[in-house]
Amino acid sequence: MTWTLPEPMLSAPVPSPDLRPGWAAEPKWDGFRALFSIDAGRVVLRSRRGTEMAASFPEIVAGAVQLPDATALDGELVVWDAAGRLAFERLQNRLARRGAGAARAAQEWPAHFVTGVRAGS
Repeated sequence: MTWTLPEPMLSAPVPSPDLRPGWAAEPKWDGFRALFSIDAGRVVLRSRRGTEMAASFPEIVAGAVQLPDATALDGELVVWDAAGRLAFERLQNRLARRGAGAARAAQEWPAHFVTGVRAGS
């Protein structure tokens, strides 16, 4: 069965952090909104605009193969610095790297895929 990635959920400002019953929220991360899927053993990692990013983030692809087939997740790619703060500039530098350069960058400044859960409708 062929399927496509869902549209990403984008952040939106709210006047109050109070949530309706049955709803959950996630913080706005300082990263790239992304979607990834595993279908028939193939991992696809795309930006919210559809740009393929797997070649720049081999550590995300390697981790994703542990998930069951027909999995799709909406989340954010982030990089933390040595002090535990988000390092957006390091994340930006990863986009232009491929192959051995991407593998070296993954060792030095690994990216992480964080996701939240939305309940209710």
